[in-house]
Amino acid sequence: MNLPATPTPDFTAQATLRAHIADTMAFYHPRAIDPDGGFFHYFRDDGSVYDRGHRHLVSSTRFVYDYAMAAAEFADSRHADAWRNAAMHGLRYLREAHRDPERGGYAWTLRDGKVEDATRHSYGMAFVLLACASGRKAGLPTAAWMDETWDLLERHAWDADAGLYRDEADAAWRYSGYRGQNANMHLCEALIAAHEAGGDARYLQRALVLADHMTRRQAALSGGLVWEHWHADWSVDWDYHRDDPKHLFRPWGFQPGHQVEWAKLLLSLRAHLGADAPDWLLPTARHLYDMALMHGWDPEHGGIVYGFAPESLRDASPAPGATPPDLASGTMFWCDADKYFWVQAEAIAAAWRLFDATGDTRYRDDYLRLWDYVWRHFVDHVHGAWFRILDRENRKFDDLKSPAGKTDYHTMGACHDVLAVMRGAHGRQLGA
Repeated sequence: MNLPATPTPDFTAQATLRAHIADTMAFYHPRAIDPDGGFFHYFRDDGSVYDRGHRHLVSSTRFVYDYAMAAAEFADSRHADAWRNAAMHGLRYLREAHRDPERGGYAWTLRDGKVEDATRHSYGMAFVLLACASGRKAGLPTAAWMDETWDLLERHAWDADAGLYRDEADAAWRYSGYRGQNANMHLCEALIAAHEAGGDARYLQRALVLADHMTRRQAALSGGLVWEHWHADWSVDWDYHRDDPKHLFRPWGFQPGHQVEWAKLLLSLRAHLGADAPDWLLPTARHLYDMALMHGWDPEHGGIVYGFAPESLRDASPAPGATPPDLASGTMFWCDADKYFWVQAEAIAAAWRLFDATGDTRYRDDYLRLWDYVWRHFVDHVHGAWFRILDRENRKFDDLKSPAGKTDYHTMGACHDVLAVMRGAHGRQLGA
């Protein structure tokens, strides 16, 4: 049983958030660095590596984000140079091992340095752009790689008629009929980061287009929330992975974690756009967040579940901006009641942004409640970092803390996001 070493710290203090980033980085550094190239991706709770030869594009890119953002945050610390060098080490691996120099794009997985799965995923390209943008924030020379990634997406993935990105192609850029929201959500995130890194307005404007089309136009087709899976004509695919609600990247059901993640992104766009921000951003963010917690919060064991079925929306749903009913009163239609680390982390960031944007103390209370929950159940107070997944009663399934795709990008990312809002870097302080 994971027992906190101390009471929950004050996560409204910048020093606490910074300390948590540093503590989490201490779990990964330097053991994550493979001197032969890139990073190791598979860690047990104690930090031991259990698969040294397999590489996943999502982890390869997210480790670059982790190191680059830590180097930028702690620029004056004794670790900054080592973390910046590690980020560059990871970027070189992306360019030399994952990237296809002839046809463009990045291999999804590698085994012992050789391509295992050459599928071109827009989800993966989103993280390539995020890695390059994060590297630029840390002072690395990645501007040309950002431009290259934008051009590659424009040439192959961008569906101008739909105003959204196609999802997956083979190595020859032949696209399947699957369309997904997750790739577009993370492209929105990466485009915002690219704008932050270099100030290029095209990135921010494209991010706004994605947000508008996914959280308003597409959500209107699926009951007012963001559905995961779509056909090639962007009609709702209600059946994709219906038999696999626990799929790592494409689960069936409404994902509370993605509703709150979109809420965070909408509020980030609103802060960046300032006086030019459209008036729908804040009420849509509130609606997505409020509905996610109304249908996803576990009133008995705490935390937010992974997924709920469309039947949940048969209940009366609050209008955008309205206060939801008491969390314990709704009918539960959970299709996966497990608790995932990233869902809680994204809700933390969204709750603080909503508190900052509205002054509504309900969101501050949520922020503190979520931190208390993860401090008691998800943070590993023995070895560091967060556990990946717990069952509904907050019990671990195994000792595989960080398999491919994790890397604590979400958990440290939430801290970076909250810190930025607290500092007014891309958000306003209450009362300012």
